[in-house]
Amino acid sequence: MQEKSAKLPDHEKVYRRLREMILFGELTPGQAVTIQGLVDTLGVGMTPVREAIRRLTSEGALVFQGNRRVTVPVLDADEWEEIAFARLVVEPELSRLAVENMGPEDITRLVSIDDQLNAAIDRGDVRGYLEHNYRFHAALYELAGAQVLLSIANMLWLRGGPSLRVVLGRFGTANLPDKHAEAMAGMRNGDGLAVAEAIRGDIEQGIVTVRAHLVGEKI
Repeated sequence: MQEKSAKLPDHEKVYRRLREMILFGELTPGQAVTIQGLVDTLGVGMTPVREAIRRLTSEGALVFQGNRRVTVPVLDADEWEEIAFARLVVEPELSRLAVENMGPEDITRLVSIDDQLNAAIDRGDVRGYLEHNYRFHAALYELAGAQVLLSIANMLWLRGGPSLRVVLGRFGTANLPDKHAEAMAGMRNGDGLAVAEAIRGDIEQGIVTVRAHLVGEKI
């Protein structure tokens, strides 16, 4: 849920790349990586990596483990429920506000992203599913023009996304329903409340998916 820019400073490029590694499962909860390892993997200098880690640590997406190592946090069930509660408050409201600002070209873009998401599901592509599901929600929420709520949603996805990746890694993309079709129908009708309700249902399905498989475990 970030702006795209043709020219970005190195620290911003590294931040976005590392953020995607967390969101889309390249770094999993509890997996420790060294700062030097990230420097080597990303092919950049130490300074932009340190800056990216600093930002992601402040957002709760990474934690320091000592010896120049960082990890994606391992959530317990209570933390997962807090994230779930906050998402169900913030994201439907972003969706409702987005409808007030969207035009036909925005709906077309969302349909295209969702088509790619469905294709990823059909071929069992977990990484593709996670990426396009995120892109769909990000594109929708950015239309809301509500920067405070958007920043909260960004943080919640960073904190909760890796746990969904754990579940999909075990069970794959089969039987992954969503409410995107209902949301897009509401968009075409200009019905913000219907879109908000569809997105609420969509989020609840993901919450239940994780809870059903991982309650009592650390995720």
